[in-house]
Amino acid sequence: MKKWWAVIIIIVLLVLAWSIIDPSFINRTNKDDKKIETRQIELTYIRNLGNEAFTQAYEEIVAAFEAKHPNIKINMQSMHWGNEYELRLRTELVAGNPPDIMAIDSPNLALYASAGFLLSLDSYMKEVGYLEDIPKGLLNGLTYNDEIYLVPIVEPSIALFYNINLFQENGIPLPSKDPNNPLSWDEVLEIAIKINNPEKGVIGIDPSQGFGGGEGPAYFKMPILWQFGADVLSPDASTAEGYLNSEAALEALHFYQDLYQKHHVAAVELPPNAFETDKLAMTVLGSWHLEELKKHPGFVLGEDFGVAPLPRAQSQVAPNGGWALGISSKTKHPKEALEFVNFATGKEGSKIFTEITGDLPARFSVAEEFPELNEYPKNIFIEQGQHYSKNRPVTPAYPVISEAIKVLFEDVGKNGKDVKAAASEAVEKINNSLMEVKTP
Repeated sequence: MKKWWAVIIIIVLLVLAWSIIDPSFINRTNKDDKKIETRQIELTYIRNLGNEAFTQAYEEIVAAFEAKHPNIKINMQSMHWGNEYELRLRTELVAGNPPDIMAIDSPNLALYASAGFLLSLDSYMKEVGYLEDIPKGLLNGLTYNDEIYLVPIVEPSIALFYNINLFQENGIPLPSKDPNNPLSWDEVLEIAIKINNPEKGVIGIDPSQGFGGGEGPAYFKMPILWQFGADVLSPDASTAEGYLNSEAALEALHFYQDLYQKHHVAAVELPPNAFETDKLAMTVLGSWHLEELKKHPGFVLGEDFGVAPLPRAQSQVAPNGGWALGISSKTKHPKEALEFVNFATGKEGSKIFTEITGDLPARFSVAEEFPELNEYPKNIFIEQGQHYSKNRPVTPAYPVISEAIKVLFEDVGKNGKDVKAAASEAVEKINNSLMEVKTP
């Protein structure tokens, strides 16, 4: 009997020793105040790298989550968004070494979901995700084949920024601050013609962030098509024929081309800080640019520049969609991964992010808690996102669509190419990609 007691004592001592030296065990207390031992779970989270405030916000979200869930450790990794991020993420997924949680730029959702890399969050979101707290237009861009795969934290938007100094010099009334009362594109053109002054180096408008690379061109330029009543794809995302080359699309493209080629109120290349130095009358910028413009000395919101809703043609439309959180279909810890996604994208995590970064929350309830989001100028972005926004096409062929839109607007605006011919080429590229997606 003494021998057995000795064996039991040794086993107990070994377990206690292991719990001390092995960090995967932590002490917790149950409802009877009795200590229990729980193995710590580690989750890998890969996200896009932003500015310092962006990084701080995520670090505080992780810290707050871990404080509430001491049995879950979040190993967060970040890298520059764009080709570097996409290449790293896709390499890890294809190699069978996926992160548990990942940030995905929502237009690329279908690419990952169709390949089986993402866990469907549909039932979870419909049960405890407070769907009514997220704008329906935004949810559409997080849904593939009628299932929700991503959850947003913030939702940026874009608007028309105007130079007050140039407006006043030319005796032009300032645009309305009402989010529901945008200028028409015809009114914008009239103002641009009046202010444009080549002799002084003053440019009327930069309609959609010039001719850069990445996802920017599609995000900033696709709304022009929507505003004129056009679309890129059919409702079932099966073809671009009859949509990207429709009469409405050609009208939008002609209008855009004329800004550069006929009226010469837009320039292919802008001087540095053209807007801040009174060389650019109007430009389309993102909500995130409000903080960046504060860094330019002597250029003050309300005194030197203002913000108005995006111009309208047939319709008032703004783009939605950005970085959102998804979970790997191969994670060994789906329950714990859901715990983190729920916290980070829920009210508490979203408030942390908004307070630190100044970004716009995706949820109605969080936006209501920040008075400045319901006041000019941020209310413009909030209203657009909640009531006038549209998502980019959700299809595995989206990367080709994004590139085709970029080239299309370069062809008609920068290069002066025949609008109908340029649209036909874009349709062909997109439809070829859609056919490849359908082919097993």
